[in-house]
Amino acid sequence: MDYKIVFFDVDGTLVNYEDGRIEESTRTAIKQLKNKGIHIVAATGRPLSMCQDLRNIGIETFITANGAHVKYQDRVIHKMPIAKEIVHAVKAFAEDNKQSLSFFTEQLSMNNVQEEKTLKAMQETLSLLEFPDINEDILTQEVYLMCLYGDEDIEKKYTSKFPHLLFKRWHPYITNVLQQDVSKSIAVQAVLDYFDLSPEEALAFGDGDNDIDMLEQVGFGIAMGNGSEALKNVANYVTKKSTEDGIDYALRELQII
Repeated sequence: MDYKIVFFDVDGTLVNYEDGRIEESTRTAIKQLKNKGIHIVAATGRPLSMCQDLRNIGIETFITANGAHVKYQDRVIHKMPIAKEIVHAVKAFAEDNKQSLSFFTEQLSMNNVQEEKTLKAMQETLSLLEFPDINEDILTQEVYLMCLYGDEDIEKKYTSKFPHLLFKRWHPYITNVLQQDVSKSIAVQAVLDYFDLSPEEALAFGDGDNDIDMLEQVGFGIAMGNGSEALKNVANYVTKKSTEDGIDYALRELQII
């Protein structure tokens, strides 16, 4: 198949899961794909402000906030903002109950509840070593995603309080709080539509359960060797770990580069 676009998850895929680096072989592979005229898309749970390292290697299209915001160069091609009254209500409830809540605009910020378990979860998922800023003006901004930090018992309080919202757990201590369904697969289709491409012309790499729908959305899905078993079960191919040049290895084995 003559693939014309490749979607990459970021943390644990493009970026090493152990030390947060981008392998030199991955940088070279991205250049080779671009030289062949293949579109490169980063698909991440990160906000856009945390993607500068990916811009530096030549990526111009970003699916961020787990699919709620998509930007090609300086053009927003897909977004699913949460109504301001919902952000206000969830923020107030979280602060009353002393739970951490993060907000994804093109930046990352959080409420004023900072606890050790939250920082640990942020480190595991976003490679953060310190809390993001507290944004006092968040209610005036367009928010694409909120993340609630807590276990399933905490989540139940929110599903009871806000039965009209969607709560999607993707980490033992993190739940997405959504007004409408947001996913990487919906965003992938928006990108394909924008570039007038079919799913069959697309390839995707991922490592986590939140990449399952993305791999299922494209013509050929590749799981990293460090990926979850659930993802490996739906992938067409399992490559080496991100620390073992897994992206370069798969692209060469499949004769894409």
